[in-house]
Amino acid sequence: MRGFGKYWGWAVFAVLIAGWLSLDFGPVALVALSGVCGFYFFFNVPVWCGATGRGGACRNNSHGALMGCHLRQHKWQKFRMIFWSSRWAQLRQELFQDASTGLASVGGLFAVTSGLAATLQPLFGGGW
Repeated sequence: MRGFGKYWGWAVFAVLIAGWLSLDFGPVALVALSGVCGFYFFFNVPVWCGATGRGGACRNNSHGALMGCHLRQHKWQKFRMIFWSSRWAQLRQELFQDASTGLASVGGLFAVTSGLAATLQPLFGGGW
C-alpha cells in the first residue's frame, strides 16, 4: 500500500477511543474495533524491524510491532519472544526502541486492554 492507505489503523484507533469516551458503542462494536486495532498495531503498522542481529538492531522496514522484516530469521523472532519469559526484557527493549515502534506497541496494548474491558464489563453488570 502506498500513501495514507498503510495508516488506516490509526483512523480505526481514533474511532475506538471515541467509542469509549462517548459510550455510544455497544460491547460487540468495541470488541470488534479492539480486535481490528490489535491486528493492525501488532501485524500491519509500518515500523522498523529492530530484530537483534550481528550488527545490532535491524533497520529494515517491517509490518507490525511483533513482526520482522523480509529476512527469514527476523520474521517471527519478536513474536516467539512472547512465549519465553527469559526473553521478555529483550522483547520490551525491541518493542520500545524508538518513537514509532513504541507508539505502535502502546496502541496494541491499549487495543488488547480495551477488548478485555469491553468483554468483561457486561459480565460484571457495568454499563450497557
